[in-house]
Amino acid sequence: MAGITPSERLVDTGEERGGPLIITEDERLLDDLLRLCAAAGALPEVAHGLPARKGDWEAPPLVIIGADCAPRLRGAGRRAGVILTGRDADDPAFLRLAVALGAERVLALPDGERWLADRIADAVEGVGPPALTVGVIGGCGGAGASTLAAALAVTAARTGRRTLLVDGDPLGGGLDVLLGGEKEKGLRWPAFAESRGRVACGALAESLPRLHSLRVLSWDRGSDASIPPAAMRAVMAAARRRGGVVVVDLPRRVDAAVTEALAQVDMGLLLVPTELRAVAAAQRVAAGVQKVLGDLRVVARGAPGRHGHGLPPDEIARLMELPLAGEVPWEAGLLADLSRGVPPGAQVRGPLARFCTAFWERLTESGGDGGGPPAAAGPGSGPGGGSGWGTGPGAGAKEPAVVPGASCAAGRGGGRV
Repeated sequence: MAGITPSERLVDTGEERGGPLIITEDERLLDDLLRLCAAAGALPEVAHGLPARKGDWEAPPLVIIGADCAPRLRGAGRRAGVILTGRDADDPAFLRLAVALGAERVLALPDGERWLADRIADAVEGVGPPALTVGVIGGCGGAGASTLAAALAVTAARTGRRTLLVDGDPLGGGLDVLLGGEKEKGLRWPAFAESRGRVACGALAESLPRLHSLRVLSWDRGSDASIPPAAMRAVMAAARRRGGVVVVDLPRRVDAAVTEALAQVDMGLLLVPTELRAVAAAQRVAAGVQKVLGDLRVVARGAPGRHGHGLPPDEIARLMELPLAGEVPWEAGLLADLSRGVPPGAQVRGPLARFCTAFWERLTESGGDGGGPPAAAGPGSGPGGGSGWGTGPGAGAKEPAVVPGASCAAGRGGGRV
């Protein structure tokens, strides 16, 4: 039995997980694996055989075994997170060893390097189920999408969910301003403009301003107002890996960056004021969004002093040919609350907060609160008096583990929900 040689053993802080265990005597293979660990931000331990100390086989989040040492490990106990790697992953003898060890994947290098680096990072970060990701889009100018997105995030955080609010609209004025936190320390979008590949999910969250018990990725007051598609992809993927809930405020125009964000969204909410012109505008917005997002649902937004005027929510859903996720009645005191620094959704008895609470409760009841949208049928009844939960494919594809074998007049009179 061979002992373990730490390559800088991690100190357990209670927040970090140890690095992977590498078992190989192949110096070339070891160099490649150490390089991948460094790229993933992991500090591995290296052994030449089954660890002698009790628990050292079971404790690491991932075990990577080289083809040269695999035969020595036939007697090792079964455990999750075992990867066999070498230069020839199609060798029948190697595949038989993988079956005997219960390996989750047989991997040839260098072809599998990108997958393995991501798998190492996932193991070290302790990644669990991906976040349920909800995108909010205004059906027309002034519909109030930013307010609804912020309220959904505030409500989710208040009910104990790990929550991250992403401002995907560079021209929206900044969600940190809407939440009264424009002076709060933390990184904004420009700091992530050069992000490529993989962003550590824990580091992302810790670098962002914390407002009202949630993390917020917003814009600074600079003149640069663009998100490179690669940066959007990297940041959204990291946000999803963190788990919990991610709410994204999205613009009506679907450009390359918005396409990347929509690809990571499980469910889209299209906020449509109860006016015919708003519906006409929202139909054009929906046409662009649906090219990327399969699960898009309507939220009807009541107008001030409606009293029977305007289109009923069910009729809006019918005209849009989309499921109705509910109606947000007009909230007369919302603008006054915002001017006093009270964030959207903070008034728990207000119409907006009640809608958001019912929305998250319905997701929980439907089994969608933890990595994907709830199953549902077409138009029918939803939170806040609206209807159904619609169906559509979730986004954010996971790597498979291969076991061997538009504007309108609706914004007048307040401009926000």
